[in-house]
Amino acid sequence: MTGSEPAIRTRGLTRRFDKFVAVDDLDLDVERGTFLGFLGANGAGKSTTIKMLTGLIDLSGGSAEILGRDVVKDAVEAKRLIGVVPESLALHERLTAAEHLTFVGRMHDMDRKVIHQRQTELLERMNLHEDPGKLIVDFSQGMKKKLALAAALIHDPQVLFLDEPFEGIDVIASRMIRQLLVTLLSRGVTIFLTSHVLEIVEKLCTHVAIVHQGKLVANGSLEELRQGVHSRNPLTQGDDTPSVQTLEEIFLNIVDAGDQAINTLSWLG
Repeated sequence: MTGSEPAIRTRGLTRRFDKFVAVDDLDLDVERGTFLGFLGANGAGKSTTIKMLTGLIDLSGGSAEILGRDVVKDAVEAKRLIGVVPESLALHERLTAAEHLTFVGRMHDMDRKVIHQRQTELLERMNLHEDPGKLIVDFSQGMKKKLALAAALIHDPQVLFLDEPFEGIDVIASRMIRQLLVTLLSRGVTIFLTSHVLEIVEKLCTHVAIVHQGKLVANGSLEELRQGVHSRNPLTQGDDTPSVQTLEEIFLNIVDAGDQAINTLSWLG
């Protein structure tokens, strides 16, 4: 690696399930140190993209690289560079939290002393240390999300993939995760986040990419997206002082969702 490659690069990335194209010819560059919000409606291809980038499913076409490492040809090296909180969490539920982190650390060939040190710090930071004998199967959804994040961080990854990390967790856990992500970003970690909580994306992310029906339809900083949407909006053309659009408004404008669903039911007319 020369240090000049983007953290994530895809060219023509495609995934088909029989005749259905979930991800369609995706070209995307994510520069190092970026906090990318990867947005789309349900079924737009977000989780499928993450699964291909992290080696969980095969590519149907195109290519993808993590810090210059091809996710197919250099799969092991690419996986050493990433941490993943998948949609399914992928936890070994008959283990304790400490046992699970030890397992993950050993899978990354980490020194046992380093594993123990980081495991202790992570469990305390995530507030998962008070009942060390408790099995993961008995954890709440929020506790499982925090443990999955701890497992993704224990080997100190350079690129972090988060698939809906804020879904099903309380306000306190959400704040703790947000603070941790800000710290990681300040250390130069690249973060690739999918979330339906657009307010969080708007507060945290430096850049936003939007996919619609498997295709990339927008990509840039929030301000760049605002300018792009504003320039295409006939209602604001000629207005020198347009109101600042929220990310939700930008998203709905770009994917042409808007108010289409309103008043489509007979009893709402």
